[in-house]
Amino acid sequence: MKVKEYTLKDLLVIKNGKDYKSLCTGKTPVYGTGGIMTYVNDKLYSGESILLPRKGTLDNIIYVNGDFWTVDTMYWSIINTKEAYPKYLYLYLSLLDLSSKDSGSTLPSMTFDSYYSVPIKLPSFDSQKEIADFIFQIHAKIDINNKINIVSESVVKTLYDYWFLQFDFPNEEGKPYKSSGGKMVWNTELKRDIPEGWGAENLMNSSLCEDIKAGVDYFETKKYLPTANVNGENITDGENISFDNRENRANMQPIKNSVWFAKMKNSIKHLTIPKSSDWFTDKYILSTGFQGFKCNKYSLSLVHCIVNSNWFENYKDILSHGATQEGVNNEDLKNIKFPVPTGQTLYTFSKIVQPLLERKFSIIRENQELTSLRDFLLPLLMNGQVTVR
Repeated sequence: MKVKEYTLKDLLVIKNGKDYKSLCTGKTPVYGTGGIMTYVNDKLYSGESILLPRKGTLDNIIYVNGDFWTVDTMYWSIINTKEAYPKYLYLYLSLLDLSSKDSGSTLPSMTFDSYYSVPIKLPSFDSQKEIADFIFQIHAKIDINNKINIVSESVVKTLYDYWFLQFDFPNEEGKPYKSSGGKMVWNTELKRDIPEGWGAENLMNSSLCEDIKAGVDYFETKKYLPTANVNGENITDGENISFDNRENRANMQPIKNSVWFAKMKNSIKHLTIPKSSDWFTDKYILSTGFQGFKCNKYSLSLVHCIVNSNWFENYKDILSHGATQEGVNNEDLKNIKFPVPTGQTLYTFSKIVQPLLERKFSIIRENQELTSLRDFLLPLLMNGQVTVR
C-alpha cells in the first residue's frame, strides 16, 4: 500500500477551546478530556472535527460530527479534507503514543507545535475511506449495543420504582396494589408504611443475599478488574495476574448470580453477574474495592436494583460515621434496610427483569469481542497487512 508522508500541520488547523459557563443549557455537547461534560445552547463549530487533549489524559482523542463545544483543556480542529479522510485521521492519531511529545511537567500537556510536528503517513483517499468506514461500522454496532443496554436499564429502574418504592406492583387482580387500596402497615424499622406481609432487611443479613468474603481459590492466570475498569455498560480488561503473584492480596472471586458495587464514595460503580456468566467468572479476579452479594434463585433482579440506587444520597443520614466518610463499610450496610416483598412478588419481578439482565451481560461480552476485533484489525489495515476486501 503506497503512502504519502505529512506532518499533522498539513492536515488540520488546531483551535483552542473556550469556557462555557456563561452559556445556557441546550443540546450541544461540551467536551473535555474525559468526554462529554454537559450540554449548552451555543457551538464552537459544526461538522467533522478531531478533538485533541491539551492537558491531562493525552490518549483521549475524540472524533465528532455535528455541533460541539470544547473547554480550554481540549483543542478542536478544522480538517484538510482534500488530503485526509477525517475518520481515518482520527483512527491514525488514536493509535499513536503522544507521551514523547508531552511538554508538561506534573500534568501532561500538548502545545500546537507538539501536535503539528507529529509525522503522518496516509494511503490514498479512497483507501483511507474504505478502512475507516469499515472500522466505524464496528464502532456503530458497539454504540447501538450500549444504547440497548441503557434503555433496558431504564425499563428495570422504572419497574423497580413502581413496584418497590411506590408499591404499585400487580395485585391478585393485576391492578396496582397501593393505588387500588391494597393494605399498608407501619414498619418500625423503616419508619414508613409498607404492604401487608412485607418485611425489612439489610443486604448483609438477608433472605435475599449473603456477603461475599474476600479471598480466592488457586487460579493460573486471570485478568485483574479494579473498580476503575467498570464504566456504565463497559468493562475494560486490567493486567494479567496469577495466584502466585497475588497470593497475599485479598482478591474477590466473581461468582454467578451475584451483585457488586464499588465501596468508595467517589467511585460509584455497579456490576451484576447473572447465571450466564462462565466467560466472566473464568476470566476475571475483582479488586477488593468491590463489595459483593451472592443472591438466591429469584433475588438477583431486586438486589441489582437496590445496589444501583444512589447509596450516599438516599442513605447518608443513617450511615454510622456520617456523610463525609469516603467509603461504605459493613456496619453501614447493616444499618441500611429495605422493604422485602413476599415470595410471589419477588418471583414475578424476577421473571420480568432477569432476562433483561442476562441480555445486558451478553451485550457487554459482545462489545468486548467487537473491541478486541477492532483493536486487532486496525493496525493491520493501516499497515497494509490486510485489506477490507
